[in-house]
Amino acid sequence: MAAVTATAPGAAYDLLRPEVLASLSNLELVARAAVHGFLNGLHRSPLFGFSQEFAEYRAYAEGDDPRFVDWNVYARTERTYIKRYLGETNTRLVILLDASASMGYGSGSVTKLQYAKFLAATLAYLASKQHDAVGLIVFDEQVREHRPPSSRVGKLSGVLHAIDRAEPGVGTDLRVPFETFRQFERGRGLVVVISDFYCVPEAMIKGVQPLAYQGQDVVLFQLLDPQELQPQMRESALLEDMETGEAMEVSPIFMRSRYRERIGEHIGDLEECAAGAGIDHELVNISESLEGALRDYLLFRQRRLR
Repeated sequence: MAAVTATAPGAAYDLLRPEVLASLSNLELVARAAVHGFLNGLHRSPLFGFSQEFAEYRAYAEGDDPRFVDWNVYARTERTYIKRYLGETNTRLVILLDASASMGYGSGSVTKLQYAKFLAATLAYLASKQHDAVGLIVFDEQVREHRPPSSRVGKLSGVLHAIDRAEPGVGTDLRVPFETFRQFERGRGLVVVISDFYCVPEAMIKGVQPLAYQGQDVVLFQLLDPQELQPQMRESALLEDMETGEAMEVSPIFMRSRYRERIGEHIGDLEECAAGAGIDHELVNISESLEGALRDYLLFRQRRLR
């Protein structure tokens, strides 16, 4: 495994560019490089979880997690003390990753699914640094991978390998991962859904709402290509739905006007439905750095775990 070396702040943020991450050899290296670049760029950020202030420093008691023992003090004094930082709050993160056909689209060097894999791997790696248990559900019309949450040594590699194996499948059925989650997952935690969310917002929220009722804190990362947000067309073209195979001819005038209105309405409806259910929604342009999505996640985590 290649080492990630120290970098200046500007160079650190370059590591978060999707085209730079795409050039790295494997997904574990992507996750390490992205987290390294992100944390380097934060400096003395007040974001919860990366402060150097101690939350507590006290004598070890039976039942305490040995990961928080200050072994340097033990080596000098043979006394065990617990040292914990503000961010070490131990929770569960489950990532629901959409690997449907539409996620295979990309107008540039990175597809939505590639970006989703970078984001999922980085969140998993970041959560493991926070001592969180990490789980994964990869889905299209069915669940293709399911890794129950675990913080045991070696489990993170399994999650990263499962993310790496994800390839564009067929159609999307967002009810499937939510049903799987409710069936197999127990305990309160954080749920991150990464998808382009080409669905009826009300129906999708109806599927995810029971997770919120179950006590889960949910954030939706909606990944869209710049050509889906602001299409640039100079002539009419025949566009084909990657999941249904249906095709229609569209003109540049339609794409500049009515299409942009419709995609804006869809995003707005999804955001409104999510807010009504107490769920966070974050729109991500896949041509942009992962920095914004990672900051949104940390702010979400900070707000929900207080």
